[in-house]
Amino acid sequence: MKALPKISEAEYEVMKIVWNYAPISTNEITEHLTRTTDWSPKTIQTLIKRLVNKGVLTYEKRSRVFVYTPLFEQNEYIRQESRSFLDRFYNGNFTSMLTAFLDSGRLSDTEIHTLRALLSKDPKKGDR
Repeated sequence: MKALPKISEAEYEVMKIVWNYAPISTNEITEHLTRTTDWSPKTIQTLIKRLVNKGVLTYEKRSRVFVYTPLFEQNEYIRQESRSFLDRFYNGNFTSMLTAFLDSGRLSDTEIHTLRALLSKDPKKGDR
């Protein structure tokens, strides 16, 4: 898979709106984000422009309105960022990461039970 462009946390907030509502206009993106952030419309427009320049968003002009759509799916981005996190902090070793989470004592019994259930599944057959 081709590496996707790196995006900032603020850009990711814009992308979450686009992924959920695409195709979506500049004004609609701004409406959503001004409800949940203290960003100005100008800041939001700057973030949108950056995402277009990075090749993350595309747009078309419909009369006097710009309408945006993502150029990749959210799950693709999450998969890439998960791999990057694993590589950066745990040298790509999933067992080390899982051990760190378990040792932290911050996983609930429900989360541990869910992990056990996931790990007991055979990816080729469904269940062991």
